[in-house]
Amino acid sequence: MSTVAQFTVGTTEVIARARQHSLGDLLRRTALRYPDKLAVVAGERRATYAEFDAAVNRAAHALADRGLAKGDRLALLSHNSWQYAVLVFAAAKLGVVLVPVNFMLGAEEIAYILTHSGATSMVAEDVLAPTAQQALASAGVTGGVRGWISLNGAIPEEGWEDVDVWIDGPGEDSEPGILIADDDPLRLMYTSGTESRPKGVMLSSRSLIAQYVSCIADGEMSVDDIEVHSLPMYHCAQLDCFFCVDVYLGATSIILPRPDPAMLLETIERERVTKLFAAPTVWISLLRHPDFDTRDLSSLRKGYYGASPMPVEVLRELQRRLPEIRLWNFYGQTEMAPLATILRPHEQLPRAGSAGRASINVETRVVDDEDNPVPPGEIGEIVHRSPHAALGYYNDEEKTASTFRNGWFHSGDLGIMSEDGYLSVVDRKKDMIKTGGENVASREVEEALYHLEGVAEAAVFGIPHPHWIEAVTAVIVAKDGVGLTVEQVRAHARARLASYKCPKYVVFTDVLPKNPSGKLLKRELRLRYAHLAPGESDA
Repeated sequence: MSTVAQFTVGTTEVIARARQHSLGDLLRRTALRYPDKLAVVAGERRATYAEFDAAVNRAAHALADRGLAKGDRLALLSHNSWQYAVLVFAAAKLGVVLVPVNFMLGAEEIAYILTHSGATSMVAEDVLAPTAQQALASAGVTGGVRGWISLNGAIPEEGWEDVDVWIDGPGEDSEPGILIADDDPLRLMYTSGTESRPKGVMLSSRSLIAQYVSCIADGEMSVDDIEVHSLPMYHCAQLDCFFCVDVYLGATSIILPRPDPAMLLETIERERVTKLFAAPTVWISLLRHPDFDTRDLSSLRKGYYGASPMPVEVLRELQRRLPEIRLWNFYGQTEMAPLATILRPHEQLPRAGSAGRASINVETRVVDDEDNPVPPGEIGEIVHRSPHAALGYYNDEEKTASTFRNGWFHSGDLGIMSEDGYLSVVDRKKDMIKTGGENVASREVEEALYHLEGVAEAAVFGIPHPHWIEAVTAVIVAKDGVGLTVEQVRAHARARLASYKCPKYVVFTDVLPKNPSGKLLKRELRLRYAHLAPGESDA
């Protein structure tokens, strides 16, 4: 290699390090700006930004000492916790690709994610460790790192290490110093979408940080925010629209393991919380809880919701009972890291049901089957162009090419754009159900039901529900002479699927509606069975 070439390579790396702006850098820079500011509250733990950054560095060095390196996959199966927050940034500082796993999945579902992602290392919460071990065995995964998050006091089993030792032990707390490029993958977020198997969405620092900027600008987020994080951090909504944004800004994050309404209300009062993100179902549970009117919620100024539109009557009730709160609706997909459009506070009632307008770093269109923009007021597919967009789907070039064709991310959602740029989502992604903030692929549920002896045909879809927003519903045609029961169907589903994917309503029928080409008419089924849910408070 010539002297000139050596100089060029060396200079290129030096410049790259000087310009580096990765997910892990955000925490370090915030810790330099606000070392003594309260960063994270989780249970008994109250950590400043300097303490948070040091804990992340120790965990990163511990992972590196155990053989994890840039590009390796680390699966994380846990409820929200201090350890979860640390590992998100520890992996990012190493360039390790984090694979957050939905803690409601069964062992076989997790095994697929491990196999598909190539993750050989895993961290699991103690109560979820048996499921993790089953998944690892089913996937045939051996070797790698095993981390144990002891949230319930259980002692790590053989082969597992206590993550608290990585975080609080006498390890090195200096910056790991790994060179990470803007578009090096840092996350594999698994999303069910409309397929029977989840897809691995690859996100980079560029995708994430561009999205953080949009959240900050259009969501009016600031360093003074005190936010409670109770929805699962395996979702990029809670993790990347809110928690990581708070770290970027230097705001204070209160981490709760779950959105328990009593716990949320008590935390808002105790910590003087100013900001809360919750699915409409959680907002409804807060309004209905007996503590709502006895807690001091006067500190709460900003409210955010997503996953589904907020019912108009609930909007009105929130504004009446929390008159100081301002609300935002965030709409998007995991592939958009995840924000695409925002409905702002002054637009909530005048534009109720709308997904708002494109956020600052996003272009949004509604197009026909040939990707031509449709006129305002006409239905078409919602597409986006933005630095938020994912790098594609891991190990699926065909799906990536199809979804990102012609330089636009194709959401699969159908929508209508108004003359002044407001988007209304008129139909879900084909055959997808959003229940309680979770995505359920109807095809996956149908395939599970077809394994039940006696099922001739099955159609799964969502119907409106006063609490879950949509309830998973199955209509089944039984084989001649087979006496299937509702309980048999439910028991079969529970044995094969995560609980939130199991049908809340099961109906038997003689024939399913189809068009002349044999395509199942699920829209007709949704209308026909929409009456099942209202008034079913125990569903």
